[in-house]
Amino acid sequence: FAGEVTPPGVELGSVIEAHGNAAGAATGAPVRTVAGHDTASAFAAAPLSGSHGAVLSSGTWSLLGVELSEPELGPEAAAFNLTNESGINGTTRLLRNVMGLWLVQECRRAWRAAGTDRDYDELQTLARRASPNVPVFDPDHPTLLRSGDMPARIAEVLAATGQPAPADSGELLRSILISLACKYRLVIEQLEQVADRRIDTVHAVGGGARNELLCQLTADLLDRPVLAGPVEATALGNVLVQALAVGELANLADLRRVAARSVSPRRFEPDSSHSAQDTYQRFLAVTGLVANRAVRTPA
Repeated sequence: FAGEVTPPGVELGSVIEAHGNAAGAATGAPVRTVAGHDTASAFAAAPLSGSHGAVLSSGTWSLLGVELSEPELGPEAAAFNLTNESGINGTTRLLRNVMGLWLVQECRRAWRAAGTDRDYDELQTLARRASPNVPVFDPDHPTLLRSGDMPARIAEVLAATGQPAPADSGELLRSILISLACKYRLVIEQLEQVADRRIDTVHAVGGGARNELLCQLTADLLDRPVLAGPVEATALGNVLVQALAVGELANLADLRRVAARSVSPRRFEPDSSHSAQDTYQRFLAVTGLVANRAVRTPA
C-alpha cells in the first residue's frame, strides 16, 4: 500500500517503455524525487538569503511560513494551527494555511453568472481605484469556505460584525485584499513568536505574486518589504532540486544562490503612513482575533 519514503533529490530508477509512451517521456530517462508537492517546490525556489525571510506561496490558497532546521512541536505551534512539513535537505517548513485569491475567483464567477465578465487585470484596476477605507473581515471565516455567491457571503460576514457591505465591486475586491494582508500579518506575528526570530522580508511566489495591489497592501500591513517572484516557483523548484540531485548544485545555499540569480523579484516597500496600522487594529477588533494568540476573544 505505501512505498518507501524517500527525500527530495533521490533517483528512483528510470522510465520503462510502457509508462514512457503513455506519459510522453523517453524510455530510460531517470526518475528523481522532487520536493514532494507544489508548495514544497515553490518554497525551494524562493530566493531566501538568510534565516529572517518568510515565504508566501500565493494563489488560490495562501501558505505562509519560514524554513527551519528542525520541527517546532511546542504547544504554541499547535495552538496557532501551524504545521511542520518536510523540506529539502532535511529542512522543515513551519507554515500556516490561509485563504487566498479563491475569494476573488468566486466573486468573479458570481459576477460572470450575473452577466458581467472582467479579467483579473480589470478587477485589480477596480480595486486600486476603490476607497482605501473599506470594511475588513477574517478571510478564513467558515462561511467563506464553500463555493457559491461569494459577494453575498462576504456581505453576511460583514453584517455580523456590524459593518456595511462594500458599495461596489471595486470596494469588495479591495476589502478582500486588505483582509488577506491583515491575516498575513497575524500569521507573521505568530511565526515570529514560535520560531523566535524577527522576520524582515517576505518572498511572495506563485500566481498571486502577479497581483501588485495585494503585494503592496501586504508590505504596508506587515511594515516589511515584499519581494514578488518567481511566479512559476513550483517549476523552478523542481528543476533546482533535480540539479541538486545530479550534483550540479552543491547544497541548499548553492541552490538558493541560483534561484536568486534566475529571477528578478519586484520589490514592494511598505507605506510609512499610520493608516495600514490603524486598519490592522480595526481588523483585530472586528474579527475578535488577537495578535500573538490563536483564539478569538470571547463575544
